[in-house]
Amino acid sequence: MALDGRTAIVTGGAQGIGYAIVRRFLRENVRVVLCDINAEKGTRAERELRDLGDVRFVKADVSKRLDVHNLIAAAMDAFGDIDILVNNAGIVHDAEFLELREEDYDRVLGTNLKGTFLCGQAVARFMVEKVSNGGSAGSIVNMSSINAVLAIANQVPYSISKGGVAQLTKVMALALAPYGIRVNAIGPGSVDTDMLSAVNDDPAARRKLLSRTPLGRLGEPSEIASIAAFLASDEASYMTGQTIFADGGRLPLNYTVAVKED
Repeated sequence: MALDGRTAIVTGGAQGIGYAIVRRFLRENVRVVLCDINAEKGTRAERELRDLGDVRFVKADVSKRLDVHNLIAAAMDAFGDIDILVNNAGIVHDAEFLELREEDYDRVLGTNLKGTFLCGQAVARFMVEKVSNGGSAGSIVNMSSINAVLAIANQVPYSISKGGVAQLTKVMALALAPYGIRVNAIGPGSVDTDMLSAVNDDPAARRKLLSRTPLGRLGEPSEIASIAAFLASDEASYMTGQTIFADGGRLPLNYTVAVKED
């Protein structure tokens, strides 16, 4: 995919989809700064992945401007360049609309939406300066969700944040197009990660989930990682402002499908 020798920052890279993206990038000979708020998981991920390539863990809370500044500085200290940013860090909070607390709303929006803005703006500023000095343009990939389109009543801030990420992706793409910097998003459906474990471990909930998934299975983190690699590569050189939904066919569905008995 012609990613050889590039440098990427992947936020929320210690587990799940982010971990899979880091792994895929390393296999494509990309140097990776793996960012996560969880130092224990981030250190473990770096240790597990270092045999695949050049990876460095940096602890950062993407909702905090100073942490983002330090993340960019650490990437430059380690590799001297940034070609790719994957804004993957994200959290959920289940609560009914009438019971949702302001602090929980703020926490989810802070990580999922504000964090995408802060990281995206900081990396874009670096990329614009690089282009102005004759360097190559970069690519930014934001992690949205099918919940940017489909609402879940007890996941208020998550749904709102992912809708915001989808629109932020379009705004960023238009703002950065004059510099050749591309910005796209991925909208995963139900992917087999720890975030989905509560549903996946409940047979009734799993059956309900699969009843609205035409392909009849959960997605794999590696499948989302392959889309991230494509969007970051020159193979997607004429794509910007787009969201690719990888959801097993859920968005086009307006009925439930039969589910095989376990």
